[in-house]
Amino acid sequence: MSKEYETVIGLEVHVELATKTKIFCGCSTAFGGAPNTHTCPVCTGMPGSLPVLNKQVLEYAMSVGLATNCQISQYSKFDRKNYFYPDNPQNYQISQLYLPICHDGSVEIETEAGKKSVGIHEIHMEEDAGKLIHDDWEDCTLVDYNRSGVPLIEIVSEPDMRSAEEVIAYLEKLRLIIQYLGASDCKLQEGSMRADVNLSIREVGVAEFGTRTEMKNLNSFKAIARAIEGERIRQIDLLESGEKVIQETRRWDDSKEYSYAMRSKEDAQDYRYFPDPDLAPIVVSDAWLNEIKAREPEFRTEKMLRYKEEFGIPDYDIDILTNTKHMADLFEETVALGSDPKKASNWLMGETMRLLKEKNMDPEDICFSPENLVKLIKLTDSKVINSTVAKEVFGELFEKDIDPEKYVEEKGLKTVNDEGALRKTIEEVIANNPKSVEDYHNGKVKAIGALVGQTMKATQGKVDPAMVNQILKELL
Repeated sequence: MSKEYETVIGLEVHVELATKTKIFCGCSTAFGGAPNTHTCPVCTGMPGSLPVLNKQVLEYAMSVGLATNCQISQYSKFDRKNYFYPDNPQNYQISQLYLPICHDGSVEIETEAGKKSVGIHEIHMEEDAGKLIHDDWEDCTLVDYNRSGVPLIEIVSEPDMRSAEEVIAYLEKLRLIIQYLGASDCKLQEGSMRADVNLSIREVGVAEFGTRTEMKNLNSFKAIARAIEGERIRQIDLLESGEKVIQETRRWDDSKEYSYAMRSKEDAQDYRYFPDPDLAPIVVSDAWLNEIKAREPEFRTEKMLRYKEEFGIPDYDIDILTNTKHMADLFEETVALGSDPKKASNWLMGETMRLLKEKNMDPEDICFSPENLVKLIKLTDSKVINSTVAKEVFGELFEKDIDPEKYVEEKGLKTVNDEGALRKTIEEVIANNPKSVEDYHNGKVKAIGALVGQTMKATQGKVDPAMVNQILKELL
């Protein structure tokens, strides 16, 4: 009889914080930049240089902790994690082992199986390492320290997840919370959110955990889901054939959909942690903690309830609009400037989502302003332009954030409202399309569509289709 197995998954999620400067120095954290230009003696580990904690990093870490129901340590310290690696300039990383800033939290996730709470063991602050770049042409490896010292928080979950679906729901929830706080943009493709997956399997009903492996190099939700499935099958195959799972770190290759061993990882691996002698302990007063609590924004769940009451738009719209902070802000600002909520929602849900998908962009990449969207909605409402022209104008708005009023004026796109001229054009269309006219008179109602199309063509689409329909029916 074949055995049934259960997958046990815990995550270590690294989030790059949205501060302008690094965690222990004043260098820029901007993504990109020529190699080694965002550096100084502190973040390149020069002897005698002293780190100073960036207050904003601590405040972001506390706000994420509060939003994930964590206990905040009002007394915490930094520790040195010692290991040698070329992209780690000091040969140690400043992190938090003994007294992390947040601990014992949880987030609620929802999957098809229902709601579930995933425990958060701790959240600690640390610095990022540099980046190794392999130069095949010169057959050497170069190091760029621009990322060295970029502030991170590491969110360590409890091993509470049992499937890829639960893992993705947990990551989506974290990403939304962190984006709503403005603590990070959480772009997986730029590495500002990275997840390492710890996975083991055990027979259903067995209490103790199996041997876990850790998987790295996962930079999209799809890759994470595939890696979980691949590793689950690999471990079951090993146990079924009487072999043992080895505790190790594995690297997932998404193009080959296969993971391979990077290094064996014993729990006894000694990082020789000790409190960092250059950084004073962090003491958070009650007043400061209350100030951070008071700054917490309106999160998605509250926003969804408010949208329903305040704007009366459908649940489907609310779900999509609140799925990213940028989209929600854009919607709210458009409505605040006088637009009808449903019309604003239609543009964001329809054309905006279509173009984002077509251009493979994230909602955070939207560049048009709410002011210009309002102008476009007003031009359509007042029938200055028709719906076909409006879509064309919106395409330009999406690309270049143009002023719709000026654009329509310059390009001569206003709807022609001269009924006399339009009547004349329609009479010509009727005369030139006897077949369609005959079909219409023979009861083929659809034939009028062809005549509307011919009229729109003749007027370069600058007339109101409803008006064309009305005149056609009258003349026919």
